[in-house]
Amino acid sequence: MAVLSQSTIAKKVSFSGIGIHTGKQVKMNILPSYPNSGIIFKRIDLNENNIVIPNFENVSEATLCTTVSNQFGVKISTIEHLMAALLGLGVDNAIVEVDSQEVPILDGSAKNFIKILKETGLKTSDVPIKLIKINNFIELEEGNKYISLDKSNTTLEIEFEINYKNQFIKNQKNKVNVFEDNLDDIFNSRTFCLYEDIDKLKKIGLGKGGSLENAIVVKDDKILNKNGLRNKNEFVNHKILDCMGDLYLVGYRIIGSLKCRHGGHSLTNKLLRKVFSDTKNYSLLEIKGKNLPHSLINNRHNLKSIA
Repeated sequence: MAVLSQSTIAKKVSFSGIGIHTGKQVKMNILPSYPNSGIIFKRIDLNENNIVIPNFENVSEATLCTTVSNQFGVKISTIEHLMAALLGLGVDNAIVEVDSQEVPILDGSAKNFIKILKETGLKTSDVPIKLIKINNFIELEEGNKYISLDKSNTTLEIEFEINYKNQFIKNQKNKVNVFEDNLDDIFNSRTFCLYEDIDKLKKIGLGKGGSLENAIVVKDDKILNKNGLRNKNEFVNHKILDCMGDLYLVGYRIIGSLKCRHGGHSLTNKLLRKVFSDTKNYSLLEIKGKNLPHSLINNRHNLKSIA
């Protein structure tokens, strides 16, 4: 079966845990789906109007997480880590059943999503994949925040920089090639917050399920988590993870080069809305046969593949 064909997961997998913002226990199933269906969320705690499509135009909130809603106001929040895992593993189509408003945070990274999905493997169809190729340079600037998306020949590059006044985080910068690099450090990097921001989060109704089990907490010149960091660039790497997940809300893998400084969910979403406001900025490509170099499919070779 052609490796440039659309894939879904080989069988149903399940996850359970707490929602980091709602504080509610949640169960989630990911099921195989048919070609050209894309990623679909289904609120199984609701009997009707329970389908939510993770599309950038459906983003209704982007404060500290990405929330998508349907026309009836039904929401699914904190979808970015799961979406990044699906993008990184090359999952084109899947149904995600959730019995609450929020995707479980697990350990604050995409590590467990990646582990279980790799063990499960992919089922490949005979339907060619589709890609979004960026044609024009687009940028946005908000104060000290900056983001841009430019054309690329065969891959998706993400370059991200953060700069915190906090003396432990300070300045971090990293660049990855999503379709060629080993992304283990990206997938393993956890969400983080400053200790002094915890009360502020609680006051606005967020972070109710947060703990040292699912987030890095930084206080002054140290982190409160006993086992330290998982990699030296874990803070900026988590930002790249978030960015990957938010970019997959276009519905297809992107061929382009993104640069971001001090950005986040909201800025990425605003960029996508600007890019797709003009059809000259992008092309939708269907890949058949030998149209594409190896770079897009490197990340699939470690998965079980069931034709």
